[in-house]
Amino acid sequence: MEITIGELSRRTGVKVPTVRYYEEIGLLQAPPRTEGGQRRYDKAVVERLNFIRHARDLGFEIDDIRELLTMTGTPQASCHAADSIARKHLEEVERRIARLLALKAELTRMVNECGHGRVCDCRVIEVLANHALCVGEHRDDPA
Repeated sequence: MEITIGELSRRTGVKVPTVRYYEEIGLLQAPPRTEGGQRRYDKAVVERLNFIRHARDLGFEIDDIRELLTMTGTPQASCHAADSIARKHLEEVERRIARLLALKAELTRMVNECGHGRVCDCRVIEVLANHALCVGEHRDDPA
């Protein structure tokens, strides 16, 4: 089976520019080309790209995906490193969830305290103008 980049995109749900980007950064090997210069992909590339897309959907970083893909080349090896990558990612997801829950609580409090009157009396505007009025810490990590 040899398919075009457009067909690869349709089968995997990954946009054509993203496929090219993954080739550029080495997540996908550069495919063979026809005499006319068109890329041709086989079933293994479809499977690899599905792996990459699924990992991205779960929020894994490119470097982690690269490492996980490398591990698939030695199927009998220990999965300790893969588990470690997934645990690290899970911890980050849990931190993000905690930040989002704090954000939700603060926004809920702001909305509930708003008297729905004039802007000059609006609690939402007041709290946004003065971070000290916030109850909890909800800021993202400083840039």
